[in-house]
Amino acid sequence: MTGSFLDADLAAGLERRRRAGLLRDDALPFEPSGVDFGTNDYLGLARDPTIAAAMACAAHEYGSGARSARLLAGGSPWHARAETAVAEWLQSEAALLFPSGYQANVGLLAALLERGDVVLSDRDNHASWIDGMRMSRARVVVHDHLDLATLERELHGAAGARRRLVVTEGVFSMRGDAAPLAALAALCCRYATGLVVDEAHATGLLGASGAGAWAAAAVPAHLQHCLVARIVTGGKALGVGGAFVAGSRVLRRHLVNHARSFLFTTAPPPAVAAGLWRAVAVCRAADPLRQRLRANVERLANGLRVQVPAAAILPVVVGDAELAVQLAARLREAGFYVPAVRPPTVPKGQAGLRLVVHAQQSEAAIDGLLRHLQAALSERSVAPTLTPPSPRAIRPLVVVGTDTGIGKTVVSALLLRSALARGAARYWKPVQTGSDDDTATVRTLAAAPASAIATPFARFALPASPHTAAAAEGASLALAAIEQALRDLQAAAPDRLVVEMAGGLLVPYSLDVGPVTQADLLARNDVDCVLVARSGLGTLNHSLLTLEAMRARRVQPLALFLVGEPHAANVATLRAIAGVPVFEVPVFAPPEAAAFDLWLKQNDLAPVWR
Repeated sequence: MTGSFLDADLAAGLERRRRAGLLRDDALPFEPSGVDFGTNDYLGLARDPTIAAAMACAAHEYGSGARSARLLAGGSPWHARAETAVAEWLQSEAALLFPSGYQANVGLLAALLERGDVVLSDRDNHASWIDGMRMSRARVVVHDHLDLATLERELHGAAGARRRLVVTEGVFSMRGDAAPLAALAALCCRYATGLVVDEAHATGLLGASGAGAWAAAAVPAHLQHCLVARIVTGGKALGVGGAFVAGSRVLRRHLVNHARSFLFTTAPPPAVAAGLWRAVAVCRAADPLRQRLRANVERLANGLRVQVPAAAILPVVVGDAELAVQLAARLREAGFYVPAVRPPTVPKGQAGLRLVVHAQQSEAAIDGLLRHLQAALSERSVAPTLTPPSPRAIRPLVVVGTDTGIGKTVVSALLLRSALARGAARYWKPVQTGSDDDTATVRTLAAAPASAIATPFARFALPASPHTAAAAEGASLALAAIEQALRDLQAAAPDRLVVEMAGGLLVPYSLDVGPVTQADLLARNDVDCVLVARSGLGTLNHSLLTLEAMRARRVQPLALFLVGEPHAANVATLRAIAGVPVFEVPVFAPPEAAAFDLWLKQNDLAPVWR
């Protein structure tokens, strides 16, 4: 096969990645080039001869492959032995083996959650968590890294959900810091919420016998019932592959019946299961290796003059993706394998090097890495950040509508008034069409100072959708330019930024190269959203369809505002099934700041200002 009709389009996308410094080489390496400071083989068990021997014996006895899924006789006695070994190690009732950590996380969340549930996730959680949340159809709430105050507020707001789960990594794969599991457990118990912990970078390293972050956290016994599951990956400290979900016997039975990434895939080969069984035994007895690893971690951290990390990962953030690649190449030339990490693995602006410490590294190797790394940084006049900066705590709050003329401007004024009561804030409408001046209206209604009002990116005379109004004046709207204007305002906004969209969610900005809609602006940028709809007849379908379209694009709405005469049945229905807080906004007569203040006193907008 020489190519397909998609190749030209795919090649253009790869070229865009190359220009952005994000293109990966498809000549994938066979093994680390130089002293390994990049892979996750923390204890060196990937080359342990007793593990390799167990795998060889199992392959000789049961063959090279598992032949089919576990439910279709694709397993072996080694699968059950490995699951029992992990359950005993983690002191859980049971465990279930998946082919990979990605499949374990995706399968677990999709099996536990459904529409009407809420899953709360740390912003730094692994991509497998993110994909599992998307597949579950649950409402996803993302909080800033280890921001427990926001997490508690979101838990309070999610009290009406059928089921709630908090998901976290025990040790975060890019930052290398540990989650405060005892504090998370206390919050989860207080709000009757389940907790799921990915132990990928903690098992083998932390806790008694290397049993992981949960074991190391010494969570009080009365809080442990909130723990739903732990994920143990077999390709890191255990040195093999695959992954286990450890939890109750009921959870295991549920996953066997509902986890699609377990049901509809061939089981891991018997040799992998046997290797995992042996690796657990080796790892449990590996205190000398853990002590050596800890000494190496301390040596590297002290050499970099940073706090000693929770486990074995030390990030060196330089910001620019191309610079990170250059530093990795310089270290490779010096004989050290330290991979560059770039978007989308890390957020934009947080590219750098991810140093991974191993038990088998010598003191001379660590000192040599320090010497070459410091020289490379000095030559480029780079002052690295050794702890990745947290994302901006306050994201733009975007007001989206189900239609035009439904009260978005009134709700925007309410939100601006609310934001100003909490500190400095600004309002912005990117595109204004027609003779109305929503920007001036919001300023008047919110009694806002001039400093709180931003100029629209574009104004057009025709009262029509942005793409039509622009075309009538021979103009066009470029999404990249609007995005840049949004980022500039976000950087300049002292506290909060309220952004009002034009018309409905899928109103186009442009049809030049396929349709580009307002939803694309939201999906491509880190924003919070609220939806505005009419309160009366027809709002159920319009509101629920728009909420579904937002969530399909990973735009998570924080609230729904119903504007107009009260409609008790619609409010009750949407509160039951919309999955977001619902606020009723009356027809203000007259619409003025005093009336807004009274409404704000009677309605708690805490779910909006997270």
